[in-house]
Amino acid sequence: MYGIDNYPKNYHASGIGLVNLAALGYSKNEVSDNDNAQSAPKSGLYPSLPYPTSESMGGMPYVMKQTVGAQNAEYPGSSMGMPQPSATPYPGSGSGTGLYPQMPSMPLPYPSTPLAPIPSAAPYPGAASPYPRAMPYPGASPYPSAAAPYPSAMPYPSATPYPALPYPSGGGMGMPGMPMPYAPLPTSPAPQSIYPSMPTPSAPEPSAPSREEEPSVGIQELQFTSVKVPENQNMFWMGRKATAKSTRQSSKQGDDFATLRESCVANGTMFEDPDFPASDSSLMYSRRPDRYIQWLRPGDIVDDPQFFVEGYSRFDVQQGELGDCWLLAAAANLTQDSKLFFRVIPPDQDFQENYAGIFHFKFWQYGKWVEVVIDDRLPTVNGELIYMHSTEKSEFWSALLEKAYAKLHGSYEALKGGTTCEAMEDFTGGVTEWYDIKEAPPTLFSIMTKAAERGSMMGCSLEPDPHVLEAETPQGLIRGHAYSITKVCLLDISTRNRTGKIPMIRMRNPWGNDAEWSGPWSDSSPEWRFIDDDQKEEIGLNFDRDGEFWMSFQDFLNNFDRVEICNLNPDSLTDQQKQSSRRKWEMSMFEGEWTSGVTAGGCRNFLETFWHNPQYVITLEDPDEEDDDGKCTVIVALMQKNRRSKRNVGIDCLTIGFAIYHLTDRDMEVKPQGLHFFKYRASVARSPHFINTREVCARFKLPPGHYLIVPSTFDPNEEGEFIIRVFSETMNNMEENDDEVGFGETDDRIAPALPPPTPKEEDDPQRIALKRLFDSVAGDDEEVDWSELKRILDHSMRDVMVGGEGFSKDAVRSMVAMLDKDRSGRLGFDEFEALLTDIAKWRAVFKLYDVRRSGSIDGFHLRGALNSAGYHLNNRLLNALAHRYGSREGKVPFDDFLMCAIKVKTFIETFRERDTDNSDTAFFNLDDWLERTIYS
Repeated sequence: MYGIDNYPKNYHASGIGLVNLAALGYSKNEVSDNDNAQSAPKSGLYPSLPYPTSESMGGMPYVMKQTVGAQNAEYPGSSMGMPQPSATPYPGSGSGTGLYPQMPSMPLPYPSTPLAPIPSAAPYPGAASPYPRAMPYPGASPYPSAAAPYPSAMPYPSATPYPALPYPSGGGMGMPGMPMPYAPLPTSPAPQSIYPSMPTPSAPEPSAPSREEEPSVGIQELQFTSVKVPENQNMFWMGRKATAKSTRQSSKQGDDFATLRESCVANGTMFEDPDFPASDSSLMYSRRPDRYIQWLRPGDIVDDPQFFVEGYSRFDVQQGELGDCWLLAAAANLTQDSKLFFRVIPPDQDFQENYAGIFHFKFWQYGKWVEVVIDDRLPTVNGELIYMHSTEKSEFWSALLEKAYAKLHGSYEALKGGTTCEAMEDFTGGVTEWYDIKEAPPTLFSIMTKAAERGSMMGCSLEPDPHVLEAETPQGLIRGHAYSITKVCLLDISTRNRTGKIPMIRMRNPWGNDAEWSGPWSDSSPEWRFIDDDQKEEIGLNFDRDGEFWMSFQDFLNNFDRVEICNLNPDSLTDQQKQSSRRKWEMSMFEGEWTSGVTAGGCRNFLETFWHNPQYVITLEDPDEEDDDGKCTVIVALMQKNRRSKRNVGIDCLTIGFAIYHLTDRDMEVKPQGLHFFKYRASVARSPHFINTREVCARFKLPPGHYLIVPSTFDPNEEGEFIIRVFSETMNNMEENDDEVGFGETDDRIAPALPPPTPKEEDDPQRIALKRLFDSVAGDDEEVDWSELKRILDHSMRDVMVGGEGFSKDAVRSMVAMLDKDRSGRLGFDEFEALLTDIAKWRAVFKLYDVRRSGSIDGFHLRGALNSAGYHLNNRLLNALAHRYGSREGKVPFDDFLMCAIKVKTFIETFRERDTDNSDTAFFNLDDWLERTIYS
């Protein structure tokens, strides 16, 4: 990690993604002409990870400098002197045994700067492993058995069975002898430590595909790295971002604009926004203003206020005292497209018809368009607007837009310092890439040209001078200032010696004054004499001192430090634009969640939990139209949700990123991919870094095929919500790679502990004994209620119940409700017998996964445990169960595990009863649904 004084300049969270050429099947000869693994690949792909050979030792250009103990510093293994991961690239290769044939050992291409030590984990007992050992929770001791992977959908772990605990034959609690309707678990020798070792699973792991079938098999996976952006520079180059966000934002979607305006007009009142009052709290969150600020309506500032004066243009956006040039640059870009402009700034409002001092704007927030309603009281000093304003004093759309955006983020001060890409995304719903120009790919002009053809919004900036605020360069550019790019094109140029085309960029300073570029191709520059008049007229060339200027693309590369490109959603284009030659992106989007102990598995460095993260499959069918190498352009964007709103309680952005794996047709049949898949496959692409910014975005060139995207936080057990979007030039099909909800087969490994089919003969000794127990508890009514059932279970399940309190009333009542068909609150003998059979199965499953004999299982084991019991759930249901029944430490005790199983079984059966035609659709009226859910 980095401190405030040593963070890298190129800490970008997006841009060109990293590809693993070896995992894509390229030989080293195809990568470069020499032994330098950092050379540009001949394959036409973007910059890649080092090819895994000994020559690449210490040559990972994508790895930022890290100090010992920095990576995974929260985990005890980083300071316990544990060894570095083994350099053996294949399981068992050291001994010539294992899944793969013996292959020569190759050292890991780790960076020369030492990484923090991480506990190792061997995929098979006695086999060296290149993968770091995962630890389930910060501060927890690492799992003792290297051979104990987390349970996977394929296969499940096999645990040493508990020593047999025979059912009590009588005695305690005055209970009669209780013959159990199932056989006891088989006995085993007492373990040598409190952690029993885990023998080889009874079901063999599925065979891996060959290298010919899947090139990524057996390729060394390189270490994933994280970059910590300093708090006061987080995502922003131009000042400090807000550290708090008002909770008032939650009411921004209250009464809709039309209703509020009609009410004000009918009552003859002017609207006053109670959620964003005209007070100092709406201006600043960290301090009080240093002077008196008066809030005035536009009619109190000028005699004839207008929403628009002769339409709208990029010259209507002028910066005030607030350091939000990044917002102004985005607003100036917004004026270039009328559809985008009027979606953010609806035209159904002005200062004449139905004026009531109320206005509304719409912003994109995490996949949805949010309406923000404001009043038109604006902050002024001496009757003049102090923040964003128009060149026309009577025009107020830009000032009101800024106020609505300030309300969205809690205050005006929250807009100090930011990146143009964040505002561009909020204005369009697009996905933003940003590139460090000094490390930009050679195809940057082509990327920008295609972006312009698709109507993308673009901005650029210079790195700020740490000693001078908004320092000016000798050529008139302002450091730490955001510029909007308004045109990218090739111009025909004819000089005395040659003719041809020159790449050119037109940009605008949001200040809208004479602070313009003064170098070549500036206003009235002699270079313009080489461009004919018709072409000058076509590009709208003028030499007004309006903040807009041209420069050559080479000068652009030499003078700017970063460029931001906001790629628009397909629905941002008008029908006319779609029918014209304008290109458009194909987009897919999913929402997801990382839940501690269940679906927050951390990055690939934590192999044993990594596969628990949400997974998504994209299918790329056709290469780009103009790609000679037959590759597909893909932009993957991972955005975490609602983190800024939690900064006032000390919660900042998570460190996030993603990895991409290639899938064969056989892999497509498995949902989700388990531990075995990631143990032997290398990722074919990844985000540039795991980084603590709102969004991580990267562009890739990949061959057509199926790919698995795994978004994650860097460390396990970090909770958060996210959206993931995939943009491609050609059609992409995206789906969540998750389990289908329903019943499945019971795990074979618990068969010894399950009861044999219960004979129905009246003279069967086992049935007679069970009936005697039932009668002794049930009494004359021949039924047991929840309290009587609790007495039986507390006594008979004491070997797996830790704490001595027994089952909760809610758990036992749910057990009764599961089998109580007549809603009487009591169970007859047949129902009682069926319940004990289910409990026997669930107890056997629980013991299989409670490898520590702690009376609880890890949340990461919940999916596998429910699968072993015959229930398949997707991530959303697992997250819900974890939130409902998991502890803060990510544990699920036995009685809560029973509740999970009961709820799942009950509701699936309830649904199946109504789904008579197996259409996955069932009908319930409100009364019926409430009755079933309340009683369960």
